[in-house]
Amino acid sequence: MANFRLAAKGFILNENKKLLVVKRSNYTKQKPGIWELPGGRLEPGENPINGVQREIKEETGLEINVLEPISVRHFKRVDKQTVTLLIFLCELKSGTIQLSNEHDSHNWIDPLTEKHLIAEFYHPELETYQKRYAP
Repeated sequence: MANFRLAAKGFILNENKKLLVVKRSNYTKQKPGIWELPGGRLEPGENPINGVQREIKEETGLEINVLEPISVRHFKRVDKQTVTLLIFLCELKSGTIQLSNEHDSHNWIDPLTEKHLIAEFYHPELETYQKRYAP
C-alpha cells in the first residue's frame, strides 16, 4: 500500500476579512508549534469539500462555507508520507472556537499585513489571496 494521502485546509475569513490561524501543539509529530491553517488528512474516497468542512469542525468547532480552491500543494511529511494538499478559500458560517487537542492557540490575523505570523509554507496562498481577492 502506498504511503500517500490527500489533505485539505481552509483559508477561513471572517466578516472582518481576518484569517484564522491555529498553533500546532508542541507534542505533535508533524511541525510542532507552527502557526498554520486548520484542516487535515482526508478519509479514503472522501469528497475534499466535505473533508475540509469536517476537519475544520473537528479542529476548531466552526462551521464554514467553502467558496473555491486556492491551491494544490505536494510535500513529504517528516514521517515520509507523501501528501497532496488542497487549500480552499472559505468563509466563517457559524460557531465558537473550541480547539481540539492538536492545537494550543488561535488568532485572527490580517492576511495582507500580518503574513509573518503564519508559517512560510502558507505564504504562497497569502500571495494568491492578495492578488485575486484583496481590494
